[in-house]
Amino acid sequence: MKSFLKEVLLELQEAKENISNLIFLVPSKRAGLFLKKELLEMYKDQTFFAPIILSIEEFITQLSGLQQIDNVETLFEFYETYLNTHSHLEKENFETFSNWAQTLVYDFNEIDRYCIDHQSFFSYLSGIQDLNHWYLQKEKTDLVKNYIRFWESLIDYYNNFKNKLLKKKVGYQGLLYRKASEDIHEYVKKEKRKHILVGFNALNNAEQVIFQSLLEAGVAKVFWDADQFFMENTYHEASLFLRSYKNKWEYYKTEPFKWIRNYFSAQKDITTIGVPKNIGQAKSIGQILSSIPKSDMENTALVLADEGLLQPILNSLPSTVESLNITMGLPLKEVPLSAFFELLFHLHKNPNTKGIYYKSILAILNSLPAHRLLGLDVSSRLIQVISQENIVYITLIKLQEQVSDHEKEVLRLLFEPWADVGVALGYCKKIIQLLKNSLDKEKDELELEYVYHFHLVFNKIASLFSNYNYLDSIGSLYTIYKDVLMTETLDFLGEPFSGLQLMGMLESRCLDFETVIISSVNEGVLPAGKSANSFIPYDLKRAYNLPTYKEKDAIYTYHFYRLIQRAKKVYLVYNTEDEGVGGGEKSRFLLQLDIDKRPKHNLIRYAISSEVPKLIKQPLEIRKNQAILQKLKDLGAHGLSPSALTTYIRNPMDFYYKYILGVKETEEVEETIAANTLGTVIHNTLENFYKPLENTFLTKVEIEKMRSQIDKELQSQFRKEYAKLNITQGKNLLIFEVAKRYIYNFLKSEEKLLSNGVQVKIISIESNLKTQVQIPELDFPIYIKGKVDRIDELDGQLRVVDYKTGKVTRNDVVIMDWDTITEDYKYSKVIQVLAYAYMQHNENPVTEAFQAGIISFKNLQEGFIKFGTKEGVRGKANHEISNAVFDEYLLQLKKLILEIFNIEIPFTEKEV
Repeated sequence: MKSFLKEVLLELQEAKENISNLIFLVPSKRAGLFLKKELLEMYKDQTFFAPIILSIEEFITQLSGLQQIDNVETLFEFYETYLNTHSHLEKENFETFSNWAQTLVYDFNEIDRYCIDHQSFFSYLSGIQDLNHWYLQKEKTDLVKNYIRFWESLIDYYNNFKNKLLKKKVGYQGLLYRKASEDIHEYVKKEKRKHILVGFNALNNAEQVIFQSLLEAGVAKVFWDADQFFMENTYHEASLFLRSYKNKWEYYKTEPFKWIRNYFSAQKDITTIGVPKNIGQAKSIGQILSSIPKSDMENTALVLADEGLLQPILNSLPSTVESLNITMGLPLKEVPLSAFFELLFHLHKNPNTKGIYYKSILAILNSLPAHRLLGLDVSSRLIQVISQENIVYITLIKLQEQVSDHEKEVLRLLFEPWADVGVALGYCKKIIQLLKNSLDKEKDELELEYVYHFHLVFNKIASLFSNYNYLDSIGSLYTIYKDVLMTETLDFLGEPFSGLQLMGMLESRCLDFETVIISSVNEGVLPAGKSANSFIPYDLKRAYNLPTYKEKDAIYTYHFYRLIQRAKKVYLVYNTEDEGVGGGEKSRFLLQLDIDKRPKHNLIRYAISSEVPKLIKQPLEIRKNQAILQKLKDLGAHGLSPSALTTYIRNPMDFYYKYILGVKETEEVEETIAANTLGTVIHNTLENFYKPLENTFLTKVEIEKMRSQIDKELQSQFRKEYAKLNITQGKNLLIFEVAKRYIYNFLKSEEKLLSNGVQVKIISIESNLKTQVQIPELDFPIYIKGKVDRIDELDGQLRVVDYKTGKVTRNDVVIMDWDTITEDYKYSKVIQVLAYAYMQHNENPVTEAFQAGIISFKNLQEGFIKFGTKEGVRGKANHEISNAVFDEYLLQLKKLILEIFNIEIPFTEKEV
């Protein structure tokens, strides 16, 4: 394959041009590097002075005599203009200004690049806005007046801004282009060396003026990379711009339009591959690369239409790729340290007078940079303190109490409020210095590179802050931080011509490869599609020949077809999954290839779908061994609680995790009162109310006394559980009121019993019971244990009472078949209440039958919900607990315990 650049040099050689006296203008620095390579190969046996090779940007900078400033500095310069133009009007702060000014600066840039008559243009633009807000009423509102005044002021903003920059001899890109196009006529009078214009396509108006001036002055040759197939097709977007130059430029009215080749129609294999998700694309590209011989790798280009695929691609490269040149940089916003500073900015942008919100602290403490600064142990300890003490808003002092002096300083830098922008920048710089000190030069080389680039970012922001001093809030600092971060990249070092060439679409200009792989060939990526990042209406753009989405699509079309026209093997990979922009819909270019197919083209299409194997889900199973059996024996000797038994019935694996392995639930901060904590508060409140009444009869006087103390006691109990939680507002206030209502209604039901003449004697409150269960089959003791909420007597009959804050109905505690209590979790409450009843009976035997049951605070209207047995659905329930009931219960209890302790029966997962 003869590359485009080689063809250009061969023609110049045939024309006997003196290479040393030429000035080459190319679309990019990358193209200039490859041009130098071709020059060295062609003239390797000769000694010559190298020609001047400039990218178009470098040439424009030289021609204009202005220094280009970046987008962030442009924004600050424009803000100065904004403040000084119509200074009598009220002005916005920098943060608000930047929200719309970036779009306006972009429009200024386009207006200048296309050399638009700004006087008439802005007059039209303000007229359009005036028409859009025309009303039948004579008087416009102040809001509409201010809006129209803004559009009328654009011409003043533009003129003042332009003059200000020209005075400083600096400018944004468009201003440099306009100035260069104005100065080209003077330039061609002085510069007589020949300019070689290589591989250009979509030229803005300023570039067209410059190129035509060079051509008409006879000091230039232009080499278009055009293909016959597209030039002859008057509707094909790939040749939209080149056809326009051929038809409209004065130069081509007398000169032929040269350099139309016929490479697209040559023999080539084009393979389109649909793959689900971006990671699938990366893996598929890795497989393609592994099939390419090592000797062909230097003539292979991997072009990322979506540069966000860079990291997945790098992680998917096969071992056959021994050498790699990456022309694009890794965006700094993609590195882990970026996420850390994002967390810091979000914390300090919106400070809270209550303290530091726990989620913000946890996010920072869980980050890798925080582990570097504080150590993993200290970070974990602080997280534990916050979780255990349930602190929703924490102070810096509270955090510093837990750590040493060095760590106190780190916490100050992280969590002390940023009083102003200067303080914020100082803290960020100190954090970066501490991070640098914590890293090892040899082991942490990559992380040190990250830290160094963030050092540059904050130094740049500090310099801007020093020069302009318009950053008046942490919000405005964050805006500029994001803008600077977007422009920074980590550049990869490598041999520019060695091995696989990995690049973005724009870096491929003028370059040719025998094998081309393009990723993300999806709508919204290639081409990018419509974007409305402009204040200029579509019709006005068309009227002034400013580029619209149509022209932008044509640029992508040209680059796409130019890249594949000389290639012999082309792989086009696209994402088949609908996952936002660039997902699901394959690019129109892939469909266009069907129409553009030439006889020598071999089109291959296939889609890869993930094979999802049919998995028969096997329940998780843990076989018991002697170690597990010993744990069970220890548990039996200590005492099995009713909740442990019901956990096993619900799911044996949960029993294994909780009681054998000792896995605890993760402690989390509760911003709103949890259901289990509500139950604890109600239980503790009733315990404090009723404990002093043990062995006494309940009276209305005592109930009234309790009622008067509900608020005070509940507040005390909530404070014990949530020392820092606010229960005076929001959801927590509602939950507090629910707890209050529960206890109030419960006391009301107690009072009703007394009013009906029932005598209530409190026997015990929250008593701890423990009883041995005799199981002859086991040669070690087994106990059951538990805390009974309440034991009382109603008119002399004993009751064992269990409180439940959830809803319980009679169907939950009345059974027809004893086997169900150990087989169906629905009847778990029967296991519990009978365990309490059995332990109470064993400790304090009674001869008379008694009752056991539940008081449900969500179902107080049912009163005391008694355990019972009945024969059949229509049978009458028997609520008396007798020895016969205990015999049946113990039979089921022993059966359950024997299963738990049987070494042959594994813990098997149940579907819950």
